[in-house]
Amino acid sequence: MSGTADNVKGNIKETAGAVTGDEQLENEGKADQLAGKLKDVVGDVKDVAEGAIDKARGK
Repeated sequence: MSGTADNVKGNIKETAGAVTGDEQLENEGKADQLAGKLKDVVGDVKDVAEGAIDKARGK
């Protein structure tokens, strides 16, 4: 699952938990959103690293 998908899923869970008063669901949503943000950051770092390697190799 992509970072964006985790973010959306987490946002839905967090909102549903807040509306229903389910703190566990709300916290799961927050955790899913954090996981999505981390996936996006890791993907960005990977892209930058691959670009630097390609540049160093003259590609």
